[in-house]
Amino acid sequence: MQRIPLFLLSTALLLLGSASTAAAQDTEAERILPLGGSVTEIVYALGEGERVVGVDASSVYPEAATEKPDVGYYRQLSAEGVLSLNPALILALEGTGPPAVLDQLRSADVRVETIADEPTVEGAKQKIRRVAELLGRADAGDELIAEMERQLSEARTLREEADATPHVLFIYARGSGTMNVAGSGTSAEAMIELAGAENALTGIDGFKPLTAEAVVEAEPDVILMLTRGLDSVGGVEGVLEQPGIELTPAGENCRIVAMDDLLLLGFGPRLGTAVRALTEKLHPQLEAASASAE
Repeated sequence: MQRIPLFLLSTALLLLGSASTAAAQDTEAERILPLGGSVTEIVYALGEGERVVGVDASSVYPEAATEKPDVGYYRQLSAEGVLSLNPALILALEGTGPPAVLDQLRSADVRVETIADEPTVEGAKQKIRRVAELLGRADAGDELIAEMERQLSEARTLREEADATPHVLFIYARGSGTMNVAGSGTSAEAMIELAGAENALTGIDGFKPLTAEAVVEAEPDVILMLTRGLDSVGGVEGVLEQPGIELTPAGENCRIVAMDDLLLLGFGPRLGTAVRALTEKLHPQLEAASASAE
């Protein structure tokens, strides 16, 4: 048998060790900067919160994320603020920018990976899968997806018990002076449909300014809002004071529903929880039955 010279064997082992170390650094030792609330949520759900060096302003869950340095809103970043955290890997939710800032970060040899943000169940799964793969946690990602599917299945079973399909109008508010309604192709509409309801606003794509005529014509049974949005207009009473609201079935019956911003529209690992919660809120008989069971 031909013997391998000792120095060659040592060199090979050294190179192999270096390659293994580099691979480990790629997936285990990087300083991560997640940008976008749902991306941050996924990173923490995968158990990788200790690697996070900062977050953006939309990353409000879990609570541990709020204790990290904040680089501002993910759509309005500054290269200086991001680079000050010395990240090795940026997980940027689709829409992160401005584009020029991302170019600056890449020019500074920072690895920037874009995470697609499609407001569908499959989109949420792909988002989890993508982040998990980038962090070397594919198995943990599969577990998150399996749990989400289980929760969604429970929500579907619950939805089948509903005796009506309410028409829901989603209003995005940041004070009475900034109120918009959600039409087709929005994450709000996607959530409404997942919860066994229908968007009361038809024939409109995206978000449009709220008008009394549009509200009355939509005839919503329920008005859905984000918690911060509801607070910004003075609560339920403030909503009822908006033009046209009191003339709708939702206004007459005071059916104003609010949910946490990231939970409702994030399409992250808590999607199943969000769908179930919204299903119960939009179908009062289901919410009452659930409360009785508890």
